[in-house]
Amino acid sequence: MRIRPGTALAGIAMMAACLSATPAMAQAAYPERPIRVIVPFAAGSASDIVGRIVLEKMADDLGHRFVVENQAGASGNLGTAAVARAEPDGYTILVSASGPLAVNQSLFPNIGYDPLTDFEPISLIATLPNVIVVNANQPVQSVSDLIAAAKKAPGTLNYGSIGNGSSQHLAAAYFEQVTGTRMTHVPYRVTGQLVSDLVGGQLQVSFQLIPNVLGQIQGGQLRPLAITANKRSEVLPGVPTVAEVGMSGYEAYGWFAMLAPKNTPAPMIARLHAAYMKAMSDPATRRRIVEVGAEPATSTPAELRTFMNTEAKKWGDIIRANNIKPE
Repeated sequence: MRIRPGTALAGIAMMAACLSATPAMAQAAYPERPIRVIVPFAAGSASDIVGRIVLEKMADDLGHRFVVENQAGASGNLGTAAVARAEPDGYTILVSASGPLAVNQSLFPNIGYDPLTDFEPISLIATLPNVIVVNANQPVQSVSDLIAAAKKAPGTLNYGSIGNGSSQHLAAAYFEQVTGTRMTHVPYRVTGQLVSDLVGGQLQVSFQLIPNVLGQIQGGQLRPLAITANKRSEVLPGVPTVAEVGMSGYEAYGWFAMLAPKNTPAPMIARLHAAYMKAMSDPATRRRIVEVGAEPATSTPAELRTFMNTEAKKWGDIIRANNIKPE
């Protein structure tokens, strides 16, 4: 059978149109199956808890569940790098924290990915402020008292953190830099032991994440001096911010964000962002995040990218200025 040239060309054009439409149709139907989410920290960690709260509500809107995989290791670098290498098909996303996304690239020589170029931002999820706490039996009643005590006897006040380069360590190092004080850093591997020593008086101060010390604050064993973010904590509304006690320009907190591998199609990013925004409009979801000591947050993908760049520069400068090295 002889095929006329015009008919052949028309058939080729139709086939090309169908092939080009296939990705667009897949994106329009997205998601069509469960979405894998890598959290680069252990189950039960703050990022894991907050992430699961949000994902549970997002699933209601998307019509498919999220399957969370905890890939802990290397200060969050292991799981974060796994997502950077994943297929950008919308079915692998990341819920990570400020360490892997803004701090670690300045702390470690090679983390295996570039947080600023290897991902498509979706949204900021929550912030996790630090609270400056002292043993309740100490005479230090305020941030100004703490600064005065640190200046009176440089290096004699001990502060604890969960390790070199942790948000607690960086918050304290930044505090020293801003106030011109010098204290002694005592790194721990286990938060429970740190808090026990703080309550027992072996440590004088810590720039702790609120969930780690909330029970001891409420029990009167630890005295909170200030929240290191720009607004008061909803779970500690009576504790002033550092700005309120005269430390303008100082701000330190952890944060969590949702991202996808680089080149994930824009319509899929938009669909995930829309589901996230809908989830965060739910008062019950926001309340659950607050109950674990975090502050709910939202952003556009572009705002998250700008925020990550700002945070990376800020903490990179502090790490270099204080010559902070990983353990």
